[in-house]
Order: sequence, then C-alpha cells, then structure tokens
Amino acid sequence: MASPSRASRSRRRTHFLLGFSVYFVLLWVFWNTPLVYPIQVFVVFLHEISHGLMAIATGGAIQRITLNPRLGGACYCAGGNAFLTLSAGYLGSLVWGGLILEAGRRSGPHAHRVTTALGAFTLVVTILFVRSAFGILFGLLFGGALLAVARLVGAQANRVILMGLGLTSCLYAILDIKSDVIDRPQLPSDARMLAELTGVPTVVWGVLWITIAVLVSVWLVVRAYRDA
Repeated sequence: MASPSRASRSRRRTHFLLGFSVYFVLLWVFWNTPLVYPIQVFVVFLHEISHGLMAIATGGAIQRITLNPRLGGACYCAGGNAFLTLSAGYLGSLVWGGLILEAGRRSGPHAHRVTTALGAFTLVVTILFVRSAFGILFGLLFGGALLAVARLVGAQANRVILMGLGLTSCLYAILDIKSDVIDRPQLPSDARMLAELTGVPTVVWGVLWITIAVLVSVWLVVRAYRDA
C-alpha cells in the first residue's frame, strides 16, 4: 500500500499531466485564433528585446524596436557583437519562456509579484524602445493587462497564467524557428543574416536552434513533472 505522501505526489503528477495535455490540445486547436494571438505577439516582443539586451551586454545599444500585426518585428541595434546579437532572438524567447514558466511554478503565494514585474517590464521596454504604432499600443495594453491581472486574481490564477505564458513562449519559439528558417529559408531571418555573417548555411542554424529549443522545452516539462 502506497504511503499518503507518495499517493499525494502521484495525484499531483497525474493532475500536472492532465493539465499539460489539456493546455497543449487547446493551444493547438486555438493557435490561429484571436484567443492566442496576443500571446504570440508577446513572444515576438520577447524575441526582439532579447536581441537588444544581447547588444547592450556586448557593448552596443538599442536604437528602436518595431512590431507589426502580422507577427513580425525588428530590433535595430548599434554596436555590440553581431554574432551573439543575431543568435539571441529565437533562443532568447526560449529562455524567457523557461524563466517565466519556472517563476510561475515556484512563486506560490507570491505569483502576483512575478506577474507585476513582467507587466512593468513590458511597459518600460515599450516606453523606452518600441517605436511602431502597433507595437506601442500592444505593449501598453498587454503590460497594463498583466498589472491588472496581478491585482485582480488570486495566486493560483497568476501561477496558471505565468506558466501558460512561459510554456507558450517555449513552444512558439520552436514553431517560429521551423516556419522562418527551415520551411522558408529564403526569408530575411536572423538565421539568414547569421549565414551571411558566418558562411554557415541558414538551414544549419535553423536545425541547431530548433534542436536546442526542443531539448530545453522537454527538459522544462520533465522537470515540472518531477517536482509536481
């Protein structure tokens, strides 16, 4: 007969698997709908700010960030290490996703603080760097919505929202790399510019990044399951 603690952990893991499965199915079904669209734009936002932060970290600066309604964006940087800055986009949105997922999972009763910090970060980046009309409107609305959620809903709801944002960011990073780099290597993507910089073909960068993204995503899910 299983001990109470082991039975409790088994139930939590079962609930985690059921919750993850339901979330994944819903995400798949509603992927190209207005329901998921704001999260997709937010991941593009994370992608672009990742370029900018890497440019700053390597001695450069952010000139401006643009977002458009077609899930596109650009970060214009001055200086910095071109190789690392170009590499930071897709992998950066993956890292952001992992951090948000882990923060949501571990924050417990203080989840609203994480949501507040994420909302404030979105607003500050928007005000300082975003210079397209759609991007400014989105950043202000999304950042404001996160601040409102942090105040209006409970800790458990904040945790669910954070974990959903983090997981979606990780999954979208995978799909984005596949779409931009592997399916359409002719696009002027980060990988295309990196290929021009290094001489390594676009598809090689795409396969490398998508492999890293899949491995990290699987690791995060397995880690969350084991800690459930």
